[in-house]
Amino acid sequence: GTGYADIVYLPKRNSDYPALVIELKALDKSHPHNDAEGAIAQIKNRHYPDILRNYTDEILLVGISYDKDDPDKTHRCVIESWMR
Repeated sequence: GTGYADIVYLPKRNSDYPALVIELKALDKSHPHNDAEGAIAQIKNRHYPDILRNYTDEILLVGISYDKDDPDKTHRCVIESWMR
């Protein structure tokens, strides 16, 4: 793909666990796509899972948005399964 995912977890080869591609977004009210759905869209648009295509068949795409100014650490998470 193009660019870099924030975090990638790789399971041991031949395990039943999926790989994870995680993108974090700090909420920014002036940028409407800086949310959990926007993080998933970025993973897909920049083809981050492509690098894992020879490693595993199942990948979980994880988009997490958070409000860095919120003392309660409010966040939102979206998870999608990505199968080759």
